[in-house]
Amino acid sequence: MSNHIFGIRHHGPGSARSLRRALEQLQPDIILIEGPPDAESLLPLVVSSQMQPPVALLIYLPDNPKESVYYPFAVFSPEWQAIQFGLSNNIAVRFMDLPLTHRMAMVEELQAEEIGEQGEESKIPQDPLGLLAEAAGYSDGERWWEHMVETRGDSVDLFTAILEAMTAVREEMPASGNPIEGKREAYMRKTIRTAQKEGFERIAVVCGAWHAPALSEMPAVKEDTALLKGLPKKKVQATWIPWTYRRLSYSSGYGAGIESPGWYHHLWNSIIGHGGLERENDSVDNFFPSPPSGSVVRSTEGTSARDYTHHPPISPTPPLPHSPTPSIPITWMTKVARLLREQDLDASSAHVIEAVRLAESLAALRNRSLPGLAELNEATQTVMCFGSDLPMQLIFDKLIVGESLGKVPDETPMVPLQQDLQRQQKRLRMPANATEKTYDLDLRKENDLARSHLLHRLNLLDIPWGQFQQTRGKKGTFHEFWLVQWHPEFAVNLIEAGVWGNTIADAANSKACSAADTTDELPVLTGLLDKVILSNLPDAVIHLMSRLQNAAALTSDVTHLMNALPPLANVMRYGNVRQTDTAMISHVVDGLVTRICIGLPGACASLDDDAAAAMYENLMKVNSAIALLQNEEYTNSWRLVLLQIADNSHVHGLISGRCSRLLLDAEVLDASEAARRMGLALSTANEPSQAGAWVEGFLKGSGLLLLHDDKLWQVLDNWVSNLPEDFFVASLPLLRRTFATFSEPERKQMGERVKNGIDGNSSGFADEKDDIERENAVLVLPILKQFLGV
Repeated sequence: MSNHIFGIRHHGPGSARSLRRALEQLQPDIILIEGPPDAESLLPLVVSSQMQPPVALLIYLPDNPKESVYYPFAVFSPEWQAIQFGLSNNIAVRFMDLPLTHRMAMVEELQAEEIGEQGEESKIPQDPLGLLAEAAGYSDGERWWEHMVETRGDSVDLFTAILEAMTAVREEMPASGNPIEGKREAYMRKTIRTAQKEGFERIAVVCGAWHAPALSEMPAVKEDTALLKGLPKKKVQATWIPWTYRRLSYSSGYGAGIESPGWYHHLWNSIIGHGGLERENDSVDNFFPSPPSGSVVRSTEGTSARDYTHHPPISPTPPLPHSPTPSIPITWMTKVARLLREQDLDASSAHVIEAVRLAESLAALRNRSLPGLAELNEATQTVMCFGSDLPMQLIFDKLIVGESLGKVPDETPMVPLQQDLQRQQKRLRMPANATEKTYDLDLRKENDLARSHLLHRLNLLDIPWGQFQQTRGKKGTFHEFWLVQWHPEFAVNLIEAGVWGNTIADAANSKACSAADTTDELPVLTGLLDKVILSNLPDAVIHLMSRLQNAAALTSDVTHLMNALPPLANVMRYGNVRQTDTAMISHVVDGLVTRICIGLPGACASLDDDAAAAMYENLMKVNSAIALLQNEEYTNSWRLVLLQIADNSHVHGLISGRCSRLLLDAEVLDASEAARRMGLALSTANEPSQAGAWVEGFLKGSGLLLLHDDKLWQVLDNWVSNLPEDFFVASLPLLRRTFATFSEPERKQMGERVKNGIDGNSSGFADEKDDIERENAVLVLPILKQFLGV
């Protein structure tokens, strides 16, 4: 009976290759892997033909799915290769780490004692590899591990050396203050003893290099039993979920990740998967940058997110062949060139050849037998990117990190909601991809309409698989644009949403009704109604309409009524595109319009500048909603209210000016009447600040009116010309803000009109018979240019 300890680096391709060879040589009876025993029943799915890494084990608390732990696996992870080897050769495979049913309960207790996440993350007070690296003259521990471990070509002897090195380091390191760490190693030893008692002769133990010494020297059974006595428990569940290489990278915020998973995948496929090693010492791992030796997985977003140390794995590969090694630099540079060509960037065969030569020269200068990723990147940027960083960012995202999204078998345990989503994804031909994809949905087509319903329902469930895009250029209301991208954490969101129902439609309906019951705010209810209508949830629409009617009847705040109208107007106007019954909404809209028209004049009186600015925005929204409804009765009532507000001398100038402009645009007022009203507003009897606010409200966003209406131009010109200096200086910022809303061509035309008019070349506002002192008038031009911003 013998135990064989294999200390590895998680996600280390060199460790994976060496481990695979060691297992082929050993042919163990059982393989014990540092991983969660809670998910052991899911191991047989690893050899399914539908399983495609990267994938992850998701372990979560059923009553609080946000409390979850991920164990990611890539094809080049040592643990994955060990699982593949064992299951493919009918060898027993087990996980041996401390079960998460205990660990999650322990972490909760530690957090309650204000030890928190730090206790789980800081299990090692100092970087153990850093001590070895410093002694060997390396800058950091990762670089030392890469050169001394990952680049070696041996197998069993390598793991013996790792064990000796880690034993020496642990003897010099101070004891860890993390109480969970000792219990983890005690449970691993307990699992090994159990395997021995069951009669297994050759036991292969795969663990992180740091743990290897603790498993090679077995203390007394009673010591481990004491450590494991009285452990707290929590019920957990486990499943497989697809993972992405981006989540394996440092840039994603995944602390246990690796910097270049796409590069590792390329190396594994091109050398390990399809080739071999030309010479035993001409190691594949010369190409590998150094990922971290530890591994930490973070739960999804939430206030109770926690960190757990873990160890990830990989995908199926046959026994390692021993055919000649392909040229990694050439195949990699070929991929780079292909990517650049796809982006319409110049990348010829000559570029590939010269980049490979430069990379090999750099490796020789650095005393390396083969170029690594650093040398290849430098050569790529110099030869193929002409020194630019922008193409390198593209290469990093697409190739070095990669965009792979794994797949899990159909028989993987899933909550009913997740099963329903997968059925709809297949039916609607919307596969989950890690890359962004834009969907242009034509709502007149049945399949596109169903896609829209699905995406809107998922957003109601806080699963933002698709992001609705506001676009311009497409005519009609039957188009929707969505930016769709799948993220692994959506699996947790689906589990959380499962409490609302077993299908996407039922869950979205239940959650919307529940949200409606928890608020009496009219704008919130109307916004929610808009969402459920877009999601095609008739039961929720009926419930929302009832809640909306009650809330509208009790709401006395006119601004709330004004904010509630636009979403309902959209539904009334465009509901037929989505085959929505809008009859039930018309009654609520009728009540809102009536109450807005009654209460708005009083709400507009005696507003300060900030309140007037807010009312201005609400006024514009309601005006657009009334126009959208195309109801003659609503339109007439609204115009009467605007006229009443415009005639009220106690209304803020911004509101009064905008009401006059809206009436002019609706042809209720003609140009002469608009000029008269502007003249009254800009008379010396009014405060210059209010006069300036009136001008802002009247002209904001459109300078064409001034350009084409000579009377309005003359009124404004006379007002500006007659302002005393101190009032002009006080009004200038407000007027400049107004003119800044005009387009640049409009402002340039105004400047030309001022100049031409004063020169006598325009009949617009300067009469040749007028007695104008032109020399003095020219002196005003610099001030007018500053005023117009030209």
